[in-house]
Amino acid sequence: MKTISKVYTALVFLFLYAPIFVLIIFSFNDSNTMSRSVWSGFSLKWYTRLFEDRMIMEALKNTLIIAVVAAVVATILGTIAAIGINGINNKLARRMMMNLTNLPMVNPEIVTGVSLMLLFVFVAQKMGGLSLGMVSLVLAHITFCLPYVILSVLPKLRQMDSHLYEAAQDLGCNPLRAFFKVVLPEISPGIITGMIMAFTLSIDDFIISYFTSGTTQTLPIYIYSMTRKRISPEINALSTLLFAAVLLLLLIINLRQSREKRLEEGKAVES
Repeated sequence: MKTISKVYTALVFLFLYAPIFVLIIFSFNDSNTMSRSVWSGFSLKWYTRLFEDRMIMEALKNTLIIAVVAAVVATILGTIAAIGINGINNKLARRMMMNLTNLPMVNPEIVTGVSLMLLFVFVAQKMGGLSLGMVSLVLAHITFCLPYVILSVLPKLRQMDSHLYEAAQDLGCNPLRAFFKVVLPEISPGIITGMIMAFTLSIDDFIISYFTSGTTQTLPIYIYSMTRKRISPEINALSTLLFAAVLLLLLIINLRQSREKRLEEGKAVES
């Protein structure tokens, strides 16, 4: 039975990741066309052309700026929101707040994208001729990243001894100093995990970005526009780099979680 389950698991992973491995392999193919999947020899020319493409570099710059700003702002707001939710004593009110937090994650992205687009257009008309662009993209990315940050920070707040904050104040710290000296170090793993997750989600997003971008292009939008025209093998190189970046961030998250688990188990053994 164990052998069958292992074979089945291997087949599932092969089905999921075989197309990605093929894409990575053919990103090093010397062929000038994607119409024929024929190996013509190893070459890095598509990576070279990728970095020489001004439009792709502009889209990459926009994507990184939006991802960094959205991740930082969503992490700050999400941490404050998580502390507020954790401080609610009424169970019904806390449950309602958690339901509101989870709603954007289960809501279809196309609904969120269209709703944000209509909101931004309405606000732009009221403010006098402003159009969709970088600002609307950043606000949209902050919106859908917030719940993930909140759900990353909340478990750390619940694991923390609530009396530590009070003890720090009894020993002479004011509330702000007690937060930065006691609470923040305790919940920092959740904050870092939430920030990395927000950054990853922002880089990867297409549907919400498509509705709120206006004339600003991000990498997912640019890739989509490439597929509507003649598909260049540069898209293989670009997709490979995106996959590698997201994989690296996920590995960092998993390594941090494993390290935290080992530290918690070590503390439990010592106590």
